[in-house]
Amino acid sequence: QDTDEFILPTGANKTRGRFELAFFTIGGCCMTGAAFGALNGLRLGLKETQSMAWSKPRNVQILNMVTRQGALWANTLGSLALLYSAFGVIIEKTRGAEDDLNTIAAGTLTGMLYKSTGRV
Repeated sequence: QDTDEFILPTGANKTRGRFELAFFTIGGCCMTGAAFGALNGLRLGLKETQSMAWSKPRNVQILNMVTRQGALWANTLGSLALLYSAFGVIIEKTRGAEDDLNTIAAGTLTGMLYKSTGRV
């Protein structure tokens, strides 16, 4: 059976472009960052409060660490995904081609810009 599963408008691509995938990439990275950050915050919270007895202050301190780390990681990975997606779309529109060179260039530029503010 060689028929298409979906009906597409005339002239439409069967695959999503880089701009359409950017939204999935950014959202996925934010959610992944929040999950990893929450787990890291739980680990840090339990480690830092292990000398305390189980009580409301300990629970609050652990929850504060979970939410703080979750937000930090979500913002970091979301920002990186936004930079990567923006560079990818700009390079694709500039070059007029969809290939692996766009991905390599977008990743390289994202890494360079992200690390340009860091100290050695």
